[in-house]
Amino acid sequence: MARRCETWHVLRAQFPGSIETHSLIQEFFFDTDLHLRRHDYSVNIAGGFPAAQLTSDYIVADGIHFPSKRRAYTRGPDRRPNMEMRMISIDISEVRFEHAQVPSREETVALSSH
Repeated sequence: MARRCETWHVLRAQFPGSIETHSLIQEFFFDTDLHLRRHDYSVNIAGGFPAAQLTSDYIVADGIHFPSKRRAYTRGPDRRPNMEMRMISIDISEVRFEHAQVPSREETVALSSH
């Protein structure tokens, strides 16, 4: 089976400790269409093992593009996902978004003064 060569761009993000997340430092890999293809992090709540979440099968709902499939695997010392150690499998379907009513400034001030 031949492998396709793709160029991915990486964004390394460092989150402040005040934000609950997988780990403080995470890497996001995007393809040339700016679709998220992979998300690397450490699973701190489970001992800090390295994980790679692979995303695929992009769908569009109300103009928003996002992956409908997510698969998380443990990551080996070579940073590659261990495809025999799947930790999470998420499939998303039948998605729609609704516009939320945003309160006006006056409503926000009135709510905060109670």
